[in-house]
Amino acid sequence: MMIDIWKNIERKQFSPIYLLYGMESFLINETKQKLLKNMLTEEELDFNFASYDLEEVPIEVAIEDAETLPFMGEKRLIFLHNPFFLTSEKSKSKVEHDISKLEAYLQEPVPYSTIVFVAPYEKLDERKKITKLLKRSAEVFEAKKLSEQEIKTWIRHRAGANQVEINDDAMEMLLTLSGTNLMMLASEIDKLSLYSEDVIDKHTVEILASKSLEQNIFSLVDKVINRNMEEALRIYYDLLKQNEEPIKILSILAGQFRLLYQTNELMRRGYGQQQIANFLKIHPFRIKLAAGQAKMFSEEELNKIMMWLADADYQMKTSALTKSMIIEMLLFKIHGS
Repeated sequence: MMIDIWKNIERKQFSPIYLLYGMESFLINETKQKLLKNMLTEEELDFNFASYDLEEVPIEVAIEDAETLPFMGEKRLIFLHNPFFLTSEKSKSKVEHDISKLEAYLQEPVPYSTIVFVAPYEKLDERKKITKLLKRSAEVFEAKKLSEQEIKTWIRHRAGANQVEINDDAMEMLLTLSGTNLMMLASEIDKLSLYSEDVIDKHTVEILASKSLEQNIFSLVDKVINRNMEEALRIYYDLLKQNEEPIKILSILAGQFRLLYQTNELMRRGYGQQQIANFLKIHPFRIKLAAGQAKMFSEEELNKIMMWLADADYQMKTSALTKSMIIEMLLFKIHGS
């Protein structure tokens, strides 16, 4: 749905009304940028673009603007932010909106203007007449967290916009190294595209992709449980060289093993990966990776590791040993388990 809307915008097939709602702000901003880029030239922006905050401006003012003929161009583009009247939330805004004016406009929008409702809310109040009418009248885009398959589709689209392709192995490696944050992924894809002639491959990703601290810890854990202690220590020492605090490293390390423990326990109870992701409120791709790592441990081993992590935390606060040495000793313990 998201890609279909973007493709239509890129083909300059515009809807008179869009409703963008949800908590994934990157996708909403990406859609807004595509509309700006494809609908108006730089010269037209000054005359035919407007943006209103509906917590400060009545809807009828924006509608009057939409009904004004374009100047030195063929289209007007109007962003309407924070349409709180579409939700059941109580707003602090003292602005009163003439919703009947909006209802009349939605039933007969002018052909030369595009209105974009930008609603950064998880849910809209489907019981309200105006919400129902808007959803019937508009091109609706729900900006929610993407599934693994949707992220991969989005990655291919982003790479294609940079005139390159990305193969499956490279995509898996990119997600493993950089995570599922769309803003970080966009930055990485744009960077990788510069260094790839036609196709982004796995080798290019391994060399150039940036890793978040969390992803470095994931790699560190992966090396430890696969008995590659030399590579695990290299990652750990690199983190110390980057001035990462040992106590922060320990905290994320504990979080990773807690995820393995929870994933292992829920799989034992018969939960599927999507169910685990929903229950823990974690992206399904992270659960997929955690499930792979969790299989390397028995329940007893994970219990033991959780105790070691708690003990390492206590030692950091009380022991005369250096904090970096405490983590190093912990890694060897896990390696030997």
